[in-house]
Amino acid sequence: MTGVFILDKPEGFTSFDAVAVARRLFGQKKIGHTGTLDPMATGVLPLLLGKATRAESLLPDTDKEYRARFALGSATDTGDRTGAVVRTTDARVTEPALRAVLPQFRGEIWQTPPMYSAVQKDGRRLYELARKGIVVEREPRRITVGLLGLVSFDEETQTGELVAACSKGTYIRTLIEDIAQAAGTLGTMTALRRTRACGFTLADAVPLEEARRLAEEGRLGERVRPVEGLFSACRDVMVSAAQAARFQNGGALDPARTSVRDRSFGEGTRLRVFAPDGAFLGLGELRQGELRVLRLFCETQSSGKEEKA
Repeated sequence: MTGVFILDKPEGFTSFDAVAVARRLFGQKKIGHTGTLDPMATGVLPLLLGKATRAESLLPDTDKEYRARFALGSATDTGDRTGAVVRTTDARVTEPALRAVLPQFRGEIWQTPPMYSAVQKDGRRLYELARKGIVVEREPRRITVGLLGLVSFDEETQTGELVAACSKGTYIRTLIEDIAQAAGTLGTMTALRRTRACGFTLADAVPLEEARRLAEEGRLGERVRPVEGLFSACRDVMVSAAQAARFQNGGALDPARTSVRDRSFGEGTRLRVFAPDGAFLGLGELRQGELRVLRLFCETQSSGKEEKA
């Protein structure tokens, strides 16, 4: 089976655990995921089935959206509630003061990856070093925070919830720590739920228990979405049967002989290519006046005699 299954990942599962469960439920080995979620995190985890795994390296760096709960006044070695408390403070923050520091964390900012992360340093994962008590210097990375808002904050308990939409590679727990520091205190993430990823939301996601029930009923395939949904930001192009055969065999097409002809697309534009019957063939890219194959998501076929494409 080929397609995308949107899992609502439960707490306590790694992304690899989720893939392992999906392999059993679907009865197939070729399954991958589009982005790691820590065991503590829950929410949208798109799983790629069959030929959809070919899409992983081509996915656009779309914003991911999160709801994160936090507690001020203490910091842990992991940045979240799963770690050991390493520092505390009696400093207290008001809601207006907390809101006042948020603007400096919107837009393009620099963020230093936490020690408890999968980032590699000299060939070793940072979390491997962190577990041995080793702290190394990390290079800050450029990230984009498109949305950052305070959903709620209780001044008495110093706890609250943030909503954030950010680029790939953003660590929400580090964002919370940095926000807390800017407000004059310490912060720890206490819960994290991803509400959007790869264009899919919680409304599209299937909880694990429901997935298990559907699998028992033989209906799990009903919740698998077409692979082309991963590239909804790309424009579509329809080709003829002969062109479809050529494209499936890796041949470049003349854009002027496709539905692209009446549109203005720039060099490097990626397009979803569809056969006359509506079947998704793959992604094409406009290069030097040709529509070239970027990645196929269909079976190749013998082209036979083709018209000029």
